[in-house]
Amino acid sequence: MGPDAAARRRAAARAGHEGDRAAARAALADPDPAVRATALGALERLGELAPADLDVALADPSVAVRRRACEAAARLPGDGPPSLLAALADDDPTLAEVASWASGERQPPEVGAVAALAQLASDHDDPLVREAAVAALGATGDQAGLPAILAALDDKATVRRRAVIALAPFEGEDVDAALARGRDDRDWQVRQAAEDLSGC
Repeated sequence: MGPDAAARRRAAARAGHEGDRAAARAALADPDPAVRATALGALERLGELAPADLDVALADPSVAVRRRACEAAARLPGDGPPSLLAALADDDPTLAEVASWASGERQPPEVGAVAALAQLASDHDDPLVREAAVAALGATGDQAGLPAILAALDDKATVRRRAVIALAPFEGEDVDAALARGRDDRDWQVRQAAEDLSGC
């Protein structure tokens, strides 16, 4: 980022703090992605961020802008929030991770999101994405996501820890069996989480 772009980014951030809606909105069209991402935050701070703004930002060529849009989409109140399904399927793992978290924040979850999260939890190459997807499945509490959470108990330790915690909203014999397995896990944090949930 050059000095001119840095100055424009500071101006966009300042617009969000000073109530300058016009300047914040104008920054959405800036040629520099860091300025556009900052403009999203400024408009959100002002309560002026609309679903249409996020629709555009989620299709931005910059991953940084798309990530910022996912974060904002998770917090956008009201009806008709933009779809995060394309972001969940994005090739950039940092975007898929943020989109997973954002999808888990939505209640009720977006139609199709649970299936997409289950796929990420099971098959994504990046363990951070798998971990985020498992956490999001637990946050939704949707029964359709339970098989993927249970399968994640055979993943890396960081994912297993998240999977145990994600079992909290669920009940049943398969959940009890999974927690019993977790109490014998080789990772002490997995064991602790399973014991906490089991009341042991």
